[in-house]
Amino acid sequence: MRLVLLVLLSLLSQQLGASVAGLLFDDVGASAMVALRVVFSAAVLLLVTRPSRAALAGLGTRGWAAVVGLGAAMTGMNLAIYEAFARIPQGVAVTFEVLGPLALSVAARPSWRSAAWAALALAGIGVLGREGFSAGGGIGGAGLDPVGVALALAAAACWAAYILLSRRAGTHLPGVQGLALATAAGSLVALPVGVATAGAALLSPVVLGVGLAVALLSTAVPYGIDLQVLRRMPTALFSLLTCLSPIAAALTAWAVRGQELTPLDLAGMLLVIAACAAAVWTSRSPGVAGGGRG
Repeated sequence: MRLVLLVLLSLLSQQLGASVAGLLFDDVGASAMVALRVVFSAAVLLLVTRPSRAALAGLGTRGWAAVVGLGAAMTGMNLAIYEAFARIPQGVAVTFEVLGPLALSVAARPSWRSAAWAALALAGIGVLGREGFSAGGGIGGAGLDPVGVALALAAAACWAAYILLSRRAGTHLPGVQGLALATAAGSLVALPVGVATAGAALLSPVVLGVGLAVALLSTAVPYGIDLQVLRRMPTALFSLLTCLSPIAAALTAWAVRGQELTPLDLAGMLLVIAACAAAVWTSRSPGVAGGGRG
C-alpha cells in the first residue's frame, strides 16, 4: 500500500508542477516555462549523476544519436503538452496524451481485446469532444480548441517515441545518466524557443523561481520516487497506476488554476483511463511505465 501511495504522490507532483507553470502562461508563455523546467531539470540531474568521461567517450555515434533523439522526443512532448494546457483543460489534455502509450500497447499485441480497448478509448474521446471544436472557446468556453487538441495528440506521439527511444538509449547508457544527458540535449532545443517566446522576462526572479519549482515538482521528485518504487513494485502494476495521470492532472488544475470539468468530461476521461489500464494489465506491457517523467 505504501508503494501505491508513493506512485500516486509522484503523479500528483508531476501534474502539480504543470499546474503551477500554468499560472505564468499569460505572462511568459507555455514554451518559456518548458524551457525553464528542462534547463533546471538537466542541471539537477547532471549534478546528481555526474556522468564520467569514460561513460561519455564510450557512447559512440549510435549512443549519442539515441541520447539526442530521446532528448528531442522528451522536449517535444513537454512543449506540445504545455502549449495544449494553455488552450484546453489540463485533465482533458493529459487524457489525449495517454493515447500515445495506449496506441503503442495496442499495436504491440493486436487482438480482439486490443481492438476493444481502442474502441473504449475512442468512445471516451467522443464524449470529451461532444461539443465539437471552437477556436475561440478557450479553457472555459464551449467546445475544445482544435489547436489544443492537435498539440495534445502531438504530445501523445512524442510520448510513444519517448518510450521507444528510451529503450534504445538505455542499451548505451542505462539509468539516470542517460536521462540526464537526454534532458541536457533537450534543453538545447527548449531554451531558444523559450527565449524567443518570453525574451528578457525569462530572467525575472519570480519566473526563475517558479521555473525551478516546476522542475523539482515535475521531474526531480517524481523521478526520485519512481526509482525507489520500481525496485520493489512489478512494472505492470506501476504502469497501471500511471494510467491515472489524467485524474491527477484534473485535480491539480482544479486546485491551482480553478479549472472545473463537467460530469460528462470526467466520464469521458474515465473511459480512456479504463482502456489504458485494461490494455496495460492484459498485455502486462511496461510501455507506460516511466513515460513522461522527463
